Amino acid sequence: MLLSANALVAQTGTPSEPVRYIGGEIANPSVQDGALRYAVGVENRQTLRANRTHPEEADGYGWTYNHASNLAYWNGQFYQHYLSGPVDEHVAPVQTLLMTSKDGRRWNKPVVIFPPYKAPDGVKIPEGYTGYMMHQRMGFHVSKDGRLLVLGFYGHTEHPFKEGGIGRVVREVFKDGTFGPIYFIRYTSHKDWNEQNTSYPFYKKSPDAGFVAACDELLADKLKTLQWWDEDRGLDGFYSFKDATDNSKIEAPSYYHRADGKVVALWKFSYASLSDDEGKSWSKAVRVSTLLMPGGKNWGQKTKDGRYAMSFNPIATQEYRFPLIVMTSNDGIIYNNMSLVHSEVPERRFYGRWKDFGPCYVRGIVEGDGTPPSSDMWLTYTVNKEDAWVSRVPVPVRTTVEGPVNDNFDAMEVSGAVKDWNIYAPKWAPVEIAAFPSAANKSLELTDFDQYDYARAIRVFQQGAQATLAFKVLARQNSAGLLDVELNDRYGNRPVRLRFDADGALKAWNGSEEKVIAQYTAGQWYQFRLVVNASVKGSFDLYLDGRKVLAQAQLSEAVTSVERVSFRTGPYRNVPNRTTPNQKQAPPLPGADEKETPATFYIDDVQISSR
Repeated sequence: MLLSANALVAQTGTPSEPVRYIGGEIANPSVQDGALRYAVGVENRQTLRANRTHPEEADGYGWTYNHASNLAYWNGQFYQHYLSGPVDEHVAPVQTLLMTSKDGRRWNKPVVIFPPYKAPDGVKIPEGYTGYMMHQRMGFHVSKDGRLLVLGFYGHTEHPFKEGGIGRVVREVFKDGTFGPIYFIRYTSHKDWNEQNTSYPFYKKSPDAGFVAACDELLADKLKTLQWWDEDRGLDGFYSFKDATDNSKIEAPSYYHRADGKVVALWKFSYASLSDDEGKSWSKAVRVSTLLMPGGKNWGQKTKDGRYAMSFNPIATQEYRFPLIVMTSNDGIIYNNMSLVHSEVPERRFYGRWKDFGPCYVRGIVEGDGTPPSSDMWLTYTVNKEDAWVSRVPVPVRTTVEGPVNDNFDAMEVSGAVKDWNIYAPKWAPVEIAAFPSAANKSLELTDFDQYDYARAIRVFQQGAQATLAFKVLARQNSAGLLDVELNDRYGNRPVRLRFDADGALKAWNGSEEKVIAQYTAGQWYQFRLVVNASVKGSFDLYLDGRKVLAQAQLSEAVTSVERVSFRTGPYRNVPNRTTPNQKQAPPLPGADEKETPATFYIDDVQISSR
């Protein structure tokens, strides 16, 4: 029998190819940001900075393996929970902690929600395992009557899946911030765990009928419980998804409803499947050839503008999971416009087994688990499996800006969102709208007391070969810290470079030559004006307080246009990169837990025109 050529081609949108990426953008593996454009206005905020020797600055324990973050919005605030262990992944003890925030920017100190597991007397660790651990693919469930359940999975180290699992636990979070008792909601189907040989009762024993009903509701939800699948795989037939091949790469699904009503499940390693009956049955998971990703998670969702977004690490190197991107779709099938959500990868301060570099295991807010008041999309992940983060992604997602820029920050809320700016703000290098020099005359404040990271603010503007920029900068000090001001093209090249240096010198680069153009005074505003010819043999003029200090200076890198200006409290970095050893044991970085002398810079009156 002869088959037509068309019969051998996957039809996009069907079970043969549930989704497809059609864009031309791919991540350049030689640079941390992949040489991709930014999704305009994304705000990266660190919610936890691991600290081994000063645990009071972090989680209270000093544990430095932090991973698998999840997010919900309930009772007017965000909830983030994550796994934590002392040093290594899948090495006991491992617990789950919970943080909350009213605005997604300022987060409360973590509290333990699921402690390290302690078996009942007489119950021994099974042969072949070394201890107990918490694991999780799902974090939360908001019931129809408004209860918030938080969940996790107890198993054995070093492999908590299938025979190594014990079961999934649940407890309720109350509006006053307290928690209900811990219960098992489902035991693994691969072993005979039950109330007699585990440490917590079965949820049916709860005296709270509403809690029991909320658990029953969750157990009946074939979409929510799909997230549990790869820890158990359901020998008892509990899961509607089937995988006869027992493919270990079919893990950690996210899901969303497409415009045509079908449900898409996105798995690790570029796999996807479809359901047309709300998760009661699923098509075979197939590898989507246009999605390039390692063993990190893939997040998909419908956004508030009626479109769709997918977020993952677009690189096929398991230990180097950067950058984190988003791409968008009109129908949840055809995706385009890959752009950056999180491009920064600081040095890993603490070695640990399987602590991959970069933003790992991205997750958003699962359908039904709350809706923040703004139109933004919220994502969570950990960086280097060490520090916890959230990102606010403005919707609609866009990568370009049209027209002039005139930002004086006066209409923005103090400590609120910085509209149209891309913000990278570690805990020890915050970026905020400040009432400085006055409540009526605000500015953008960058502070840095982290020797291994920096604060960064980027303003995307209209792409052009000719650009004129004006802005003011004030340094609180002139003997500590630095501020790099750079112009970038769409690929991240840096043709124009200025610096407020820690030696009190204001510097600029003429090609590869560093030039001191002035000494700067702490507490004084400086007015800059740049006139840039962004061409292969281009140049720029630099004015300082109205005086031309560089004329026809050579660009540091050849470009054909520019489209963003970057303010950064540390030097450019591209380490770790994909040649940096990931699993070579090393001591903590010197002074990793210590704050350095703070340096603060203010930016104001940013005006940009380009053509």
